[in-house]
Amino acid sequence: MKPNNVTRMLDSRGIHYTAFETVAEKLGALETARILGVPPEQVFKTIVVTREGKGKPILAVVPGDGEVDLKAVAREVNEKKVSLPTEREAERITGLQAGGISPLALLNRGFEVILDETALYFDEIHISGGQRGLNIRLAPDNLIALTQAKTGQISR
Repeated sequence: MKPNNVTRMLDSRGIHYTAFETVAEKLGALETARILGVPPEQVFKTIVVTREGKGKPILAVVPGDGEVDLKAVAREVNEKKVSLPTEREAERITGLQAGGISPLALLNRGFEVILDETALYFDEIHISGGQRGLNIRLAPDNLIALTQAKTGQISR
């Protein structure tokens, strides 16, 4: 595997992780789980959520077999209303391709990260490595520490 910014950052901080390469095309979390041979609830997807006002968008990290609960996200960030941008808009906002959007690739970019609390049920979870075809397995506590994520019940 060729290192990228995410793997170099994890290495430089001494974070234990395992990288998995899959086909470099847009795969859904369920397909990724099938390829990796892990339960879909252990593969987390990153959903870009926009605020009604002008604040920085939110990265909602939810299990692959669920969907983001926008009302719950709005409550977590004290907003009246939040919404999902189009895929193209999410790519523009993050600078990453859909299927490769990851809070690990967007550190220090001002995004508020909310991790669904079900991640804490697992010793390790899978998350995109910041590009299509790269999946990272790491402890949820490390993801929380790196991204300064808060946890909450944000999926259904």
